[in-house]
Parts: sequence; C-alpha cells; structure tokens
Amino acid sequence: MNRLLYVCLDGLGDDPIPEFGGRTPLEAADTPFLDALTGRGRLGSVTTVGEGIAPESDIAVFAILGYDPREEHPGRGVVEAVGTGMEFRDGDLAYRVNFATCEWPTIIDRRVGRDLTSDEARELAEEVNRDLTLPGATFELRATMEHRGVLVIRDSHGPLSAEVTNTDPAYRKEGSLGVALETFENEVARCEPLEDTPEARRAAELTNAFVEGSHQVLERSEVNAKRRAAGKLAGNLILTRDGGDHVPELQPIKSRFGPTWG
Repeated sequence: MNRLLYVCLDGLGDDPIPEFGGRTPLEAADTPFLDALTGRGRLGSVTTVGEGIAPESDIAVFAILGYDPREEHPGRGVVEAVGTGMEFRDGDLAYRVNFATCEWPTIIDRRVGRDLTSDEARELAEEVNRDLTLPGATFELRATMEHRGVLVIRDSHGPLSAEVTNTDPAYRKEGSLGVALETFENEVARCEPLEDTPEARRAAELTNAFVEGSHQVLERSEVNAKRRAAGKLAGNLILTRDGGDHVPELQPIKSRFGPTWG
C-alpha cells in the first residue's frame, strides 16, 4: 500500500527580522532536510480559499485536504470544541476564543503579551465557569494552550445560530470562515446577528453577555492580580470568533480519494 506523509508547516513564513539582515527566520535557518525534500519534489502555489483572503489555519488545512471550506467547514469553534473533547451537539454555539488584555472597551493586547501560561489560562477559565451565569443558558469555557481557548454556549430555549459577528475585531466572519484583517479598530466589537432570526439574535445577546460578564469576573481574578504585581498584562478579556452551530457530515478521505489514503 502506498503511504503519504502529509506535513503542513503552518505559519512558517514569518516576518523579516533586522537581526537576520532583513531575512525571515526561515530564510536564515539551516534547512538541509527541507532542501533535500524540495530537491526531489515539485514546487507550486495554491489559493486555498479565495483571492485576497487571508485564511486561518483550520480553513486552509480543510481546503488542502480536499474539502470545500465554504460549503463543508463548520466553523473553527466547532473544530476546536470537538478536537478538545468538549460536549457539543447541533444547536449549540461554539467559538474559538483568545484571552486578551483591555481597558474596556479598548484592547491593549489581543494575546496578553503572549506570555500567559496554560496553567494561568486554566485558572482563569475555572473562575469564569464558576462565577458567571448567563440568563436562560449554560456555557463551558475551556483553556487549551497559553492564551487560546474554546467556548460552548447552550441555550435552554432552543438552538442557537452561528450567523453572528466576531467580538475579536481582527477577524471578520464570512459564512463559516474567519478572515484575518490587516487593519482593524482596537476596540471590543459587539456581537451582532448576521441574519434576522430569533436564533441569531439570541446568540448575539448571549455572546455579549458572556464577553461583558467574563470581563468583570476576570478583573477581580487573583491570577490577574499576581500578573499585574509582576509587571505583566492581565488576561481580563475573552474575545470570540468563528462560531459554529453544527457538526458537519463529511465524506471520509478514503471514500473521496480512494484507498491509497490509508
């Protein structure tokens, strides 16, 4: 049976750095194994989602595995919720989230200076899960790695719609896709419905209640008090993006492309 080694070097491009003579880390690195592979292969480029769109990791990988991200992708929130083992069912609303720093409503740093530890993030998530309640709804916030996390909201009145905007101003919602923006206002964005339905309006209402309420909880956090005392930024804001409300029925890769994908 043929074997395929699939390696995705996500985010490898990076930016030029003065210490490397204006080269990127990849340009400056010693890469004998990559050089050997490319010397025996073929090089090319592919537009994974669309011209002028900066895709996030999940939709780009979805596309290069042969799935149409605009038709089959459920939203990054669902991918991360299922991937981290959280309970999720159709009609729930799942978001990818970042812990961030703000002086409400101004965002100081979208990633808490990139030095929030995974243990600190877990403690912050536990405080929010313990101390915050949403009207007529339940939620679970789970920290994953460093400033990253997942939020699942479940409404007791019925299903929620993911057709709502992001509160993270650096990303625009386009269907199930999250598109990174080059320029954006550095303020917490209110979640707004993208369709005139009760499910979308309720999703926006609960999302705003969560973002504002969790900010109040995190402002009082002992974890953040210790970070401030150490001269570090506080993780006192949770930004939501790329919501999803269902698990898609995807054709397995073997069925789509044949038995060589085994």
